[in-house]
Amino acid sequence: MNEKTSKYGDKEKARQLRREMTTAEVVLWKYLRRGGVGYRFRRQHPIGPYVLDFYCYKLNLCIELDGEAHQKPMADVYDKIRTDYINKEGITVLRFSNDVVFNNVDAILDCIKHYAENPVLMEGWHKDELL
Repeated sequence: MNEKTSKYGDKEKARQLRREMTTAEVVLWKYLRRGGVGYRFRRQHPIGPYVLDFYCYKLNLCIELDGEAHQKPMADVYDKIRTDYINKEGITVLRFSNDVVFNNVDAILDCIKHYAENPVLMEGWHKDELL
């Protein structure tokens, strides 16, 4: 470990990603910030070798948004490895496509509220059918 990394990951990379959020991340952050869904979320939170799009410490919940980068070849393999690592840290991962953010953000907020009422460690979960 060096001055940029800790057991939680690369803090400088997380800072950079906060400055360069995608449009979908900016939209969802407007709803999550300042406890907008009843729970405090952090954006671009480092965990080990990864930076989570959004993380709620109290719920041990990660929200990941899948944009164009997730359409590339082998992206599903990388996402599985990443999700498995995050799950081993005791964190549930909920994945949503950018289309859901733009077309049905209320469904994402409902999923977060549902999870908060029924917290259970779930393997990576993807809800594209929310459109």
